[in-house]
Amino acid sequence: MNKKIWLSSPHMGKKEFEYVTEAFETNWIAPLGPHVDGFEKDIEAQLAEGVHVAALSAGTAAIHLALILLDVKAGDEVICQSFTFSASANPIVYQGATPVFVDSEKDTWNMDPELLREAIEARIAKGKKPKAIIAVHLYGMPARIKEIMAVAREYEIAVVEDAAEALGSYIDGQAMGTFGDLGILSFNGNKIITTSGGGALVSRNEEWIKKARFLATQARDAAPHYQHSHIGYNYRMSNVSAAIGRGQMAVLADRVAQRRSNHAFYMNAFTGMDAISFLEEPEGYFSNRWLTTILVEGKVSREEIRLALEEDQIESRPLWKPMHLQPVFTDAPAYTNGVSEGLFEKGLCLPSGSNLSDDDLERVAEKVKSIF
Repeated sequence: MNKKIWLSSPHMGKKEFEYVTEAFETNWIAPLGPHVDGFEKDIEAQLAEGVHVAALSAGTAAIHLALILLDVKAGDEVICQSFTFSASANPIVYQGATPVFVDSEKDTWNMDPELLREAIEARIAKGKKPKAIIAVHLYGMPARIKEIMAVAREYEIAVVEDAAEALGSYIDGQAMGTFGDLGILSFNGNKIITTSGGGALVSRNEEWIKKARFLATQARDAAPHYQHSHIGYNYRMSNVSAAIGRGQMAVLADRVAQRRSNHAFYMNAFTGMDAISFLEEPEGYFSNRWLTTILVEGKVSREEIRLALEEDQIESRPLWKPMHLQPVFTDAPAYTNGVSEGLFEKGLCLPSGSNLSDDDLERVAEKVKSIF
């Protein structure tokens, strides 16, 4: 049997082990410690001058805290990109608020700024001005975030920029996660770098980040005893996880380069195959190409390819099923244009890990070509 080729597996090196060993040798196994502080500084240095970072247990936790900081409460409405993973939308429901889903545009597969405007005006007409907007950069491809921010500013609505899949991506040299009022990063096991599990909240508003850290450590007041004036959460990243993250940050540029190399390989391998197309970078955009994605047209379906790869021990995955099609969000308002539904029907994510060998890539490409 052929060895398993994973979609996007963790890629560890030596530096991570050195940092984790230091955590053990100094007995910093407790939730917080010097590596958490160091990891936050590493991320800040990577993103931009003047940003502040809170290292957390998950990207989902970061979105939840972002909504709390924006005072999203029961009965509020929050606009969310429909074409995304459910973690982008679930925290809206945690707060008792209602998600309002907005479809994608074809250039980046992310939130359509024109449809966003339509949704905002429609909700205002119903007497419900949205409290926040959650825009997502899928598969490492930046959304049209400048246009989204312009619409948001016009209506004075805060933006939570979900860059969980886009660390190392840029528009005109500006890092994803630094455009919105609050930014979100994820370090889950399949992301471009990982802390095993983890995430981060990003903002240029230092007071928000300080409050996020407070809320993430069970909102314990400054007292010698355990006293709490706010509802808190166990959302802080551990010192051991942060140690892994520090080692991963040291090789982020290499990981991005390898992912982009994978994407270039697939594009070259499928040259001349009209049935397969790729998402191109708009001018000024730089994608980390976290996952290489293809659209499949013609007689062979996306699902036929996925199943054939699966039989050969090669993991692939359909593009995200839009949130407005998910059973759990059946009753949520949605402003759609058919783009995300078409992408879900025709799209497939190919193995994209930075630890794939040349032989792995060749095997994937040859299997796909054999199906045609």
